[in-house]
Amino acid sequence: MSKLPPRLQPLWPFAKRVHRLLTFAVGVVARRLRRLLGERAVPRGAVATVEGWAAHPDAGVVVHGLQPEAPLVREAPAGDPAGHWVFSRADRALVPPSFCLEVPGGTVVGDTGAVISRTGLLDAASSPYFGTASWREHPLFLRGRLPRVRRIEGDLLVLATRGSANYYHYLTDVLPRLGVYAEAVADPDPAPTILVPQGRGWQRTLLEIAGYGHLPVVEDAPDLAVRADRLFVPSIPNVLENAPASTVAWVREHLRPRPEADPRPRRLYVTRGTQPNSRRVVREAELWALLEARGFEKVEPGGLSPQEQIDVFSAAEMIVGPHGAALTNLLFAPAGVTVVELFTASYVNQCYWSISRSIPGAHYEYLVDGDAACHGPGSAMNAILADIEIDPVRVAATVDRLLAARHGA
Repeated sequence: MSKLPPRLQPLWPFAKRVHRLLTFAVGVVARRLRRLLGERAVPRGAVATVEGWAAHPDAGVVVHGLQPEAPLVREAPAGDPAGHWVFSRADRALVPPSFCLEVPGGTVVGDTGAVISRTGLLDAASSPYFGTASWREHPLFLRGRLPRVRRIEGDLLVLATRGSANYYHYLTDVLPRLGVYAEAVADPDPAPTILVPQGRGWQRTLLEIAGYGHLPVVEDAPDLAVRADRLFVPSIPNVLENAPASTVAWVREHLRPRPEADPRPRRLYVTRGTQPNSRRVVREAELWALLEARGFEKVEPGGLSPQEQIDVFSAAEMIVGPHGAALTNLLFAPAGVTVVELFTASYVNQCYWSISRSIPGAHYEYLVDGDAACHGPGSAMNAILADIEIDPVRVAATVDRLLAARHGA
């Protein structure tokens, strides 16, 4: 999606369908030609669940620390319109299974972190991809063969996964896999090499802040395939974007504000700028005038270092902003924080509410712009970057009510 020019972003749903169909078709052909491609052959099939490896003993895959999926009981948040269906699916929420695979002679492919056994089977549980209906639509099939395979000695710990270049997914999918690994596997000696995205400065910095900057690294890339003596592949803890409490707790424990950070309470408005088709707030100038009068400061997290983002959000008493990756910084917010998230009716997502559920005493509310009734249950919710034309007065009224509640007025 992010690779499309802004003017073409509205075509994303159509482009995604075409991509899925093309990937499926190329994969059918590529699997039939496996014998001609040698070690660069695409997977011949897949194992759908972690339990399924028991039926393939020749692959030698060992499952460590398996914890089964569990229902996630949650109460829907307050918001306008009340009872929006995206937030009312508590009975469908799950904490996914937790495990770490040990894959002898395994291969990991590309920046999606797709894992293939020595017998040519894709591990579907640890190799998901956005918006696909089955493993046959995984983008590793699209080129018809794997990249040239690089061999390394020893153990390789796979942290890379789909969406690794996104701030939200890096903090909730990539780094917390370290915690899953530590929980499932005894301390290794020597420490493994890790496969992790490091192409952006903030990725390297967050790894260092978390305390793992000393580990040897293989940097993932779209044209990379690595075969190791053993792969260790932790499950993706936030694959359903439900932010399990253990994931949020791991991030808050390992990514802390500096002792010298200013602890005074702050009211933050998180902006997405002014670029059209970017999920911006269209009437932001009007909204900002109202919020500034109420003691808010405007924050554009992309202009701050990772540590500065942690420091700023760790002192937030209230956070207001449109849905976007910058709200991932809720992970660092203090107990009792109040959050107001803004949406357009054609794209509502519960991932930041889910984070707030694991922050003690946090209060979250949403405001949806437009006719939510036109995008009811079953809506694809795929207008991912549609702009938000919400009435600033409506937002200010919600802020006033919540501030009064916070301060006992």
